[in-house]
Amino acid sequence: MLARLVLGLVILDAAMTAPTPEVINYDSETYDAILDDLDNLYNYENIPVRQAEVKRVTMMPSGSREFPTPAPQSEEVLEEEEEEEEEESTPRLIDGSSSQEPEFTGALGPHTDEDFPTCLLCTCISTTVYCDDHELDAIPPLPRNTAYFYSRFNRIKKINRNDFASLNDLKRIDLTSNLISEIDEDAFRKLPQLQELVLRDNKIRQLPELPATLTFIDVSNNRLGRKGIKQEAFKDMYDLRHLYLTDNNLDHIPLPLPENLRALHLQNNNILEMHEDTFCNVKNLTYIRKALEDIRLDGNPINLSRTPQAYMCLPRLPIGSLV
Repeated sequence: MLARLVLGLVILDAAMTAPTPEVINYDSETYDAILDDLDNLYNYENIPVRQAEVKRVTMMPSGSREFPTPAPQSEEVLEEEEEEEEEESTPRLIDGSSSQEPEFTGALGPHTDEDFPTCLLCTCISTTVYCDDHELDAIPPLPRNTAYFYSRFNRIKKINRNDFASLNDLKRIDLTSNLISEIDEDAFRKLPQLQELVLRDNKIRQLPELPATLTFIDVSNNRLGRKGIKQEAFKDMYDLRHLYLTDNNLDHIPLPLPENLRALHLQNNNILEMHEDTFCNVKNLTYIRKALEDIRLDGNPINLSRTPQAYMCLPRLPIGSLV
């Protein structure tokens, strides 16, 4: 009992001597002053060492968690995983020749005979294909949506009937400066949208049948001669505006000419004569051919002054010799 009484007195004495904390009233108007009071209140310099001790306790989880240990893998499996990681991290070069990626093959066009995409060999921009100066000896396979095709300054010798097959959107073909000497009869006839055909600077001896949709034809500097153009070859081409046949050793003007023709270039040929009804209508003296404004006959052995009545219906006289 005596020991308990002494312990109670000690506890009471300690409680009486402990400092009493001041009550802090947080008022928004005196917020700065209260911060100073807090500094004075929590002054750890005056706290006894025993009261300032802090115990650090490590809390263990209530239940133990067991993590499964991965099963050992064989060397073959590890090698396969490493190979897969290397394949995923290595960039792949898409050349359009892989059958695993048909979308890229379509974007690069059909394959040539050498199993090489046309649009890698040539340059494809939207619906236009440029194959200029690539030393080609044949027309490459073209994408189905090709509208404009240029293959100038190559070594193409022949145009086959299947070179432009199924190209229903094709509007312009330019094969300037090749070695073309032969064209299949059906090479252009079945092209429903073809408007412009340029075959200048080749070795063509015979023009095939051409579609009536053409508005522009340039076959200058070839070898058509007397029989290279079929009779009435341009008769049904109602939309033909420009016809260039210079340097072909022609001995006549290919008639009849379309009514809407604007330019006819026949210079440097072998044309000897002209008829009164070549451009005009002899039976109708009031007939005027307003569209045909540009006729070139210079460089021919014809004397234009001998047939003045042949030009009465034209807005301008042809260019050529009057002597």
